Amino acid sequence: MSISMFTKHHPHEGSSIALALKKSTRDAPFRTDTKLRPKYIVRLARRFVTEMPHDVDILAGDIYPDISMIAPDRPSKVAESVVAYGSPPLQMATVMPARVPHVTVEIRDVANRELVTAIEVLSPTNKRGEGRREYLDKRQRILCSMAHLIEIDLLRSGQRVPMQKPLPPASYFVFLSRAERRSMVEIWPIQLSMRLPVISVPLLADDPEVTLDLQLALDTVYDALNYDLSLDYTCPPEIPLDGELAAWTNDCLRNAGLMH
Repeated sequence: MSISMFTKHHPHEGSSIALALKKSTRDAPFRTDTKLRPKYIVRLARRFVTEMPHDVDILAGDIYPDISMIAPDRPSKVAESVVAYGSPPLQMATVMPARVPHVTVEIRDVANRELVTAIEVLSPTNKRGEGRREYLDKRQRILCSMAHLIEIDLLRSGQRVPMQKPLPPASYFVFLSRAERRSMVEIWPIQLSMRLPVISVPLLADDPEVTLDLQLALDTVYDALNYDLSLDYTCPPEIPLDGELAAWTNDCLRNAGLMH
């Protein structure tokens, strides 16, 4: 399965991929002669971001009444007639904020429990509105620390992480910021038709880095959560594909038996 098999995105998919990455630290996608154990432990740090659907951002300071109700000096016959004879109100659902989980894979040293490497799988809420502002604040704290940061962006929409120069055109990106080389960042641009790369995962200075097979991690998620049954590949993707890329994607889906 290639990355193109994901034609739609669910806001919780980033959490699922993060869970697979945590499992990967014990299984095949992490390949190294020196295992993470017993010097390192892997933990999931879960946090929640409250997001308004369709990017409807409402701040507490912006909420004030448009109409005030004042007690009348004497009873109003007009008001009584409205209550008695007015038509019943409509019943409609309002837009409610949703609590979206975000999971970070953290590699910590056993001795001091200090964060060594953070792996972030970006979700739609990381790339827009209040969720993006919250994520950039957290990102800045990591970049100002001695921890390494890996950011995996498998979303074609939304804003990319900030860079000093424009990124090359690509569907997806993986970013690696090594603590000792900031502000330089290692970047993997990934086209839709490409297999996800095997990336480096740095540890403490005295230890050799390990490698992570992202395609194998994504395949693990896809198979474990039965995305071939839950995704309707007969529907067009939410972010349209054009021309040769759309034709190539349809050929891949037909060859996989997911589209006729």
